[in-house]
Amino acid sequence: MHRSQVFGYLLISFLVGIFGGAWFENTYLATAVFVLIGTIVVTISAYEKTFVTKPIRQAQGKNAERNRRIGVLIGGCILVLALGVFRYGQANLNQSLLTEFVRSTGSGQATKGIAVTTRGFVDDEMSVKGDKAQLVFHVTELEVPGRILATDELTLIFLNAYPTYKFGDLISVQGSLELPENFTPDFDYVQYLKNKNIRTTISYPKISLEPSVRLSKLQQLKITFYHWVFNIKDSFQSAINRSLSAPYSAYINGILLGTRQDIPDDLTNAFNRTSTTHILAISGYNITIIAEALLMALVFFMKRRYAFWISVIVIIIFTIMTGASASVVRAAIMGLLLLFANGYGRLYDPKNSILLAGGVMIFLDPLALRYDVGFQLSFLAVLGLMYIGPILKEKFKRIPEWFGLKEIFLMSISAQIMVAPLLAYIFNTFSLVSILANLFVLPLMPLVMFFGFLTGVGGLIFDSLGRAIGLVVWVIASYQLQVIQWLGSLSFSAVTVVMSSFVLCLLYILITFGIWSMKVIKNQQNGNNQKKS
Repeated sequence: MHRSQVFGYLLISFLVGIFGGAWFENTYLATAVFVLIGTIVVTISAYEKTFVTKPIRQAQGKNAERNRRIGVLIGGCILVLALGVFRYGQANLNQSLLTEFVRSTGSGQATKGIAVTTRGFVDDEMSVKGDKAQLVFHVTELEVPGRILATDELTLIFLNAYPTYKFGDLISVQGSLELPENFTPDFDYVQYLKNKNIRTTISYPKISLEPSVRLSKLQQLKITFYHWVFNIKDSFQSAINRSLSAPYSAYINGILLGTRQDIPDDLTNAFNRTSTTHILAISGYNITIIAEALLMALVFFMKRRYAFWISVIVIIIFTIMTGASASVVRAAIMGLLLLFANGYGRLYDPKNSILLAGGVMIFLDPLALRYDVGFQLSFLAVLGLMYIGPILKEKFKRIPEWFGLKEIFLMSISAQIMVAPLLAYIFNTFSLVSILANLFVLPLMPLVMFFGFLTGVGGLIFDSLGRAIGLVVWVIASYQLQVIQWLGSLSFSAVTVVMSSFVLCLLYILITFGIWSMKVIKNQQNGNNQKKS
């Protein structure tokens, strides 16, 4: 077995450990059990007389050596899996100052509201829905009787939609600090917030501007950078709104900036029923699909190397304009790695490189693998393109290329196969027209994104220029939205699916087994062909 394969198995074991850590009530006990099992397997397998009987024949000796190495690898994978479980438990059980304050002053009642004064800055764009809003507040100071405690963590504020607050505003908040609760059995809201590094909430507090809040140099730099980014984003979004009428302006802002609040409910439902929501979602799924489609389109007009770098620049601009949040940055990294592997061809082992990147990101944020749907879709889509894509290309190699449509079609199917079970599990819906919808919509995504971007830039210069370029966008977007709405209106476009986590895991085991079986069959065929030659 090649070293790269061993490294790949170890990376997969770590990711399995991180994901499996969520299912253990006592992660430290589970870690100890896996360490014990792994140590036993490694010790037994490494013993020179294991798998050997007397008298020793030469063939038997070679088989015994191979079996010992396999045993050591299995034991090593179990130990690495234990590391993943431990890292998940460490992140999940990590307590914050605000959390400890609530617990210590709540007389054992974890959700009892404690009136406090906190100071800090607004750490994200204000999320508004109707007359209610949510605000991510970065707390730098906690005021308690007689002293001020320095801290560096996030809390979620529930407030009215007006007045509005912008990223970087320095504020003082007076209200009851609480721990979040799960309100429905179907959604783990506590873990959802914890994945965003939010462990406390404050409901409808008194908020006032506080220019004297003390910030570190790094926090000041962050505010300056993101303030600049969000100003550009707001100006660009306004230019799109002036250049295009609704719902086309909302659609373009959705695919370029990830803003979805202005998209009508009926159109959102059509996206859901056709499984094309990834076009609007800021995840590695849509970044990967769109970047690959852009690469395929550009190679018709220029060398592949130049097309690759233009695609990279588009992803970077896309990431910055959406606000460069942690989830978007993770998604962009996955998309860039896949582009580098497939478009530039310089990675020695692209599969291991993507697994390593995913492993590093998950090590830094272990909760993302279990509770960040965007990262899950990113990872699965990339794996689909890398493992299922080559199999489909081999099966359909006799079908001629036609303006890159076959490549985009196979790419869409590869990603859809990997993400379909997860989407069905999360949304309880399975689209029967998803492949058809993606086939008709995805090939034009590079064009609509390109001219949509030019529309925004043109609108920033002159409104009339933005409207002129917007006519091209209107034609393409009209076609795409009509296709999505028509397919979504069909009575058989989507079926309701109720799936348990056990069935979800079973489906991915079957997909993995199918990929492995196809690979074994291909290796056997290649071996037979070599013998014949």
